[in-house]
Amino acid sequence: MTHVTSPPRERIESGLRPYFVLGDRRLALYQGDSLEILEGLELEDSVHLIFADPPYFLSNGGITCQSGEMVSVNKGDWDRLDSIDAMHEFNRRWLALCRRLLRGNGTIAVSGTHHVIYSIGFAMQQLGFKILNVITWEKPNPPPNLSCRYFTHSTETVLWAAKNHKSKHTFNYDLMREVAGGKQMKSVWRMLPPQQREKAFGRHPTQKPIELIERIILAATKEGDVVCDPFLGSGTTALAALRTNRRCIGIEIDPTFIDLTIQRVNALVA
Repeated sequence: MTHVTSPPRERIESGLRPYFVLGDRRLALYQGDSLEILEGLELEDSVHLIFADPPYFLSNGGITCQSGEMVSVNKGDWDRLDSIDAMHEFNRRWLALCRRLLRGNGTIAVSGTHHVIYSIGFAMQQLGFKILNVITWEKPNPPPNLSCRYFTHSTETVLWAAKNHKSKHTFNYDLMREVAGGKQMKSVWRMLPPQQREKAFGRHPTQKPIELIERIILAATKEGDVVCDPFLGSGTTALAALRTNRRCIGIEIDPTFIDLTIQRVNALVA
C-alpha cells in the first residue's frame, strides 16, 4: 500500500500546498487556520460530505473527570471564548465557507455539546441549510458530574443538514436499516467513546469514535465521494473515509495532530 508522504518543510508556508498527501491522492491534509484554508481552497461545489467537530469553547479554567482523575478542561487558545457574539460569528463564517464547498446535493454533519450546538443550528438556518436530523450520540459510560449539582452529561449532538431546501441528499436507507438489525435506524446512537486502540499513537482532547464518523459517512455518501473535515484533530475522519473507500480533505491548525494523523493513516494502509 502507498504510505503518506511529506513535502519539504519549506513548502508548508507556501499558499495552499497540502502539508501531507497520500500517494494516490485519496487524502490531502492542510495545516493552518481553517477559515483561511477553507476560503482559499478552489473546490467550490466539489465536496459530497463535510464532517465538522468545531471548538466547543470550554477552556475556561474548569475541571472534569477523566479515567477516574480530576483534570483541567483547558484544551488550548483555539478553544477559548471571547464572547457569545464572537462564537456565533465564528460559526456563521466557517459554516458559510463550508457551504461554498458543498455540491448541490451535499450534506454537512456537525457535532457538539450544548455549549455550541444551538449557535450552530441557528447559523445553519440563517445561511439557508436544511436541517435533516438531530442525532444524539449517547455515551454508555460518561464521566461523573463532579459538582453533584447537575445530571451527568452523557450525550453529544450531531446536526445533519443539506446544503439547501432543494437538495436531493444521499441517504443510504437500506444500509442503515441493515446496520439497525432490519429496522429503521433511530436518531439516538449508543456508542462507546474512542477505545485505547484508537489512541495508540496519541490522543486528542475531543477525539470522536471512528464508529460514529464511519456511520455518518456510510449513511450520506457513496464510494469514491469526497469528505472534508475542517477541524481534523487526530484524523479520525481521514481514517473513516479511507476505510470506507472515500476520499478525504482534512484541515488542522496544530501540526502535532497532523503528525498524529499521519501515524494513524500509515498504520492503516501498511
